[in-house]
Amino acid sequence: MRFTSRLIRGTLVQRYKRFLADVRLADGRIVIAHCTNTGSMMGCMEPGSAVYLSRSDNVNRKLAYTWELIRVNKTWVGINTMHPNRLVAEGIERGIIRELGGYNNLRREVVTRPGTRLDLSLEGGDRPCFVEVKNVSLKVDGAAAFPDAVSERGTRHLKELMRLKRRGHRAAIVLVIQRGDCDYFRPADEIDAEYGRWLRRAIDAGVEALPYRAKVTSKEIILCERMVTRF
Repeated sequence: MRFTSRLIRGTLVQRYKRFLADVRLADGRIVIAHCTNTGSMMGCMEPGSAVYLSRSDNVNRKLAYTWELIRVNKTWVGINTMHPNRLVAEGIERGIIRELGGYNNLRREVVTRPGTRLDLSLEGGDRPCFVEVKNVSLKVDGAAAFPDAVSERGTRHLKELMRLKRRGHRAAIVLVIQRGDCDYFRPADEIDAEYGRWLRRAIDAGVEALPYRAKVTSKEIILCERMVTRF
């Protein structure tokens, strides 16, 4: 996934009200950027950090800027949660996520039952495969960890994947790790022990957990390799 326009570098002043961030640009101006990430962003919102913003030409948008990346130590971390679905779709179509190959059709935002929606559905193979995608930006020691806040919604998605698996479908969760400084993936039990328990139950029930590392730069974000999972 290439950014459609050149990103704008700045310095983070603060993130607030979950969806907003003040960023100082090179010319000294402070602009308000939209933050798509609803999690805690633990470790990824230190004031004074270098960041990259994208700017929209849509005059109808309330906020022209969107916060895309933050520099954590020497690593660029992608924090825009709007990108992982596209990254996974591209990864499937290009054969990077080989575990999900062999399907002729990919649908997005699929309603599996009233009030429940998953990110992707793959069709045209031996049996449909339902896929939920999660963005991972948290690092704990050497691990990429998810979630970074209590996620009741994430637990509901795991239960739905388990239900679909019981009905004879394939079911998978793809965890997009938008940083390159982690050695493996694990659930963040110290933050949401309930999610960790259900992730383990889901895997035991046959739901496929696929953590994939993304290469993050100011020009593009691409999935590059599957990471080891440790529990």
